[in-house]
Amino acid sequence: MGKYKVIGIMSGTSLDGLDIACCEFKKLKTWRYKIKYAVTIKYNKEWRKKLRSAIMMKKPELQALDLEYGRFIGAEIRKLIRHKNISADLIASHGHTVFHQPEKKLTLQIGNGCEIASFTALPVVCDFRSGDVALGGQGAPLVPLADKMLFSEYAFCLNLGGFANISFDKNKQRIAFDICPANIVLNELAGKLGKEFDEGGKLASKGIIHEKLLKNLNTLPFYKNKPPKSLGREWVENKFLPALGSFDISIQDKLRTVVEHIALQISSVLNSEPRTPHPELLFTGGGAYNKFLIGRISHHAKCKIVLPDDKTIQFKEAMAFAFLGLLKMRGEINILKSVTGAKRDSSGGVICFQDQNEESSS
Repeated sequence: MGKYKVIGIMSGTSLDGLDIACCEFKKLKTWRYKIKYAVTIKYNKEWRKKLRSAIMMKKPELQALDLEYGRFIGAEIRKLIRHKNISADLIASHGHTVFHQPEKKLTLQIGNGCEIASFTALPVVCDFRSGDVALGGQGAPLVPLADKMLFSEYAFCLNLGGFANISFDKNKQRIAFDICPANIVLNELAGKLGKEFDEGGKLASKGIIHEKLLKNLNTLPFYKNKPPKSLGREWVENKFLPALGSFDISIQDKLRTVVEHIALQISSVLNSEPRTPHPELLFTGGGAYNKFLIGRISHHAKCKIVLPDDKTIQFKEAMAFAFLGLLKMRGEINILKSVTGAKRDSSGGVICFQDQNEESSS
């Protein structure tokens, strides 16, 4: 079996930037991966504003943004291919989530795949979530299949990005769900202090836990729900932030309290799953660099935290969508009903092709 070269694209809810991961996959007895090159294209103020306000746009404006953002993604990939002399068989783009309300059968990730294909002259797999939602699933999380096939040596795989999500095997099935909000809230609080994020958790470490706020956060109804379950920005804005805003305390104290909340919610999940002593937890996502948060999780959780190399920490999700796109192109299952609650497993994603002889003049 030859090697597959796939470019994976991911934009998280925390609006850090556009993650581009140029990956190589090879199937022996099991699948192997390598992130050959990866970069985060930081969003400027204009793009952060557009993406943050997209949820309030009317349909024509949102459709225009979908096309514009697709052109932005395509142009960035094309620059990367030319400047770094990168070759690829296909692109797999998660896009940027505007809203995610699976209970209403609504989910939207913008970044038009046909626009990306027109800029790159490569096939593009996009819109990974809609098919699963149509089958009654949550449409999220989707990375767990990649966890199962690429990181099977770990008892748990935890990604700490905008949200904390986890996946693990239970009763011979892959289980996965969103645990709680993470960087989407921590970054917003840090922004009130003029920072993009709380580097290393230094701001939070100076705060004091507000016990009543912590109790209020820990008793939000979502935490009583059984998997499959997923979170979106809407829940944060309608439930979490109002609870956070109901207390007139310092930003440092809010940060400290939210960090403890995240650590307690994550450790509650980890400690509730019977495992051999000190099971290994693969920890990825931007939150892996929050030393204070990692320390609080380690304090509460009965497991060994494993931090992989920087590329895997930062670009595991982009790499995972590259892998899901490859499985889609091979006509194989890439979404598990045990994870999303859908009627059946499926091969999610829409494939956009572009004539190899065409090239955008933009």
